Amino acid sequence: MELIFEVREAEEGGYVARALGHSIFTEAETWEELRGNILEAASLHFEDATERPKFVQLHFVKDELIVLEAA
Repeated sequence: MELIFEVREAEEGGYVARALGHSIFTEAETWEELRGNILEAASLHFEDATERPKFVQLHFVKDELIVLEAA
């Protein structure tokens, strides 16, 4: 099983991540800290090692609004 996290930049800085299909949420100031927090949160969520996913995928989403001026 693979666990997928949607990662976004937080408005106040750093990153926020939430697992798709599971109630797991974490945040951090740096990417390295976020990775550690995600691994810790996933381990706590899946206490039973037989149910714990073997892989965690981080899907970084960046929202950007581009204004097109009328011709």
